[in-house]
Amino acid sequence: MVRGRDIKIQTHAGNFRRIQEFVGYYDPLQYPLLFPFGTHGWDMNTRTQSGNKVSCRTYYNYMLQIRPDNHSTVLQVGRLLQQYVVDNYVKIETENVGRRTILPSLFVGSRRDMTQRYDDGMIIVLKEGKSDIFLTMTCNPSWSEIASELSPTQTPQDRSDLTTKIFRAKFEQLKEDVITKGVLGKVKSYIYITEFEKRGLPHVHMLLILENNDKLSDPTTFT
Repeated sequence: MVRGRDIKIQTHAGNFRRIQEFVGYYDPLQYPLLFPFGTHGWDMNTRTQSGNKVSCRTYYNYMLQIRPDNHSTVLQVGRLLQQYVVDNYVKIETENVGRRTILPSLFVGSRRDMTQRYDDGMIIVLKEGKSDIFLTMTCNPSWSEIASELSPTQTPQDRSDLTTKIFRAKFEQLKEDVITKGVLGKVKSYIYITEFEKRGLPHVHMLLILENNDKLSDPTTFT
């Protein structure tokens, strides 16, 4: 049984033909604004120049990459980009339709992931004590790294791929400063969670437990 979405087209001979989503002609038919020249998309026979088979996930990861001096049409279409990303995520997951899949804790947002985060948080507090610092980092759509990559007609909300990548890079630097370098004091334990606002911009909430000698003892500690 063939699963997934499809498009029905009428040939010049008047016959109807069904194009499944795993056929290379599906993308230009579903998104004619993105592929006005009928550029062939991913199908089950897509291979690299060396002959290796290309998975659906790998192909669309390639399509969404930001490359210097390469003005990708896919990345210039505003909110249509978000629909394209979601549709192809569904296409990737379609391979598991009909099979029982147990989502591991590595799958962010799954029940096991949330349960593990809760258990980890409770164990950390039980063992190390209550947190000393509640730190929040938000994505600033005016960051130069974001603004420099946007076209004149784009907004940061149109490029969730870009804002997420830059936010992740800056958050990794924040972790380096706070946890490794100890700019707020020597960190004994920490836990954090990443959330997304309705505008699509990410932010992080982080709890820090400091070593006893670096705990905040009075309001003038950081003054």
